[in-house]
Amino acid sequence: MVKILVIYYSKTGHTEELAKAVAEGVKDAGGVAVLKKVSEVEVDELPTYDGIIIGSPVYFGNMAAEVKRLIDDSISVRRKLEGKVGATFVTSRHRTGGKETTMLSILEAMLIHGMVVVGDPIEVGGHYGAAGTDEQAKKEAFGLGKRVTMIAEKL
Repeated sequence: MVKILVIYYSKTGHTEELAKAVAEGVKDAGGVAVLKKVSEVEVDELPTYDGIIIGSPVYFGNMAAEVKRLIDDSISVRRKLEGKVGATFVTSRHRTGGKETTMLSILEAMLIHGMVVVGDPIEVGGHYGAAGTDEQAKKEAFGLGKRVTMIAEKL
């Protein structure tokens, strides 16, 4: 059974809501979803998952410092993440608010790790992952969880 780690940082609760929707999508696709706040994640555990989905609020067009810290620390397991499936989701108060730049920076780090990155959640659209705080964003997040799980199963 495919095991997917859903990591998030949430100050207001919006990113946590999307993280829960992502986890539900993983479960709906038959995977095991492990939902953790970024502060609960140990870098050494990252390679034990088939897929990693990271969520962050958008701060000035960038990911939260807590998420960046995990990514920076993940250099110690870089070679061990090769071939794992990766994806991202973000939240922002503003309609645009730098969501795409934030998603791309997270995906960029995953690519550097040699991960297979997934965007465009099935059934709903969205180019780089799931983004927003409304019901459409929750549908995207659910679809993203499903898609990552399905791709991880194929790999």
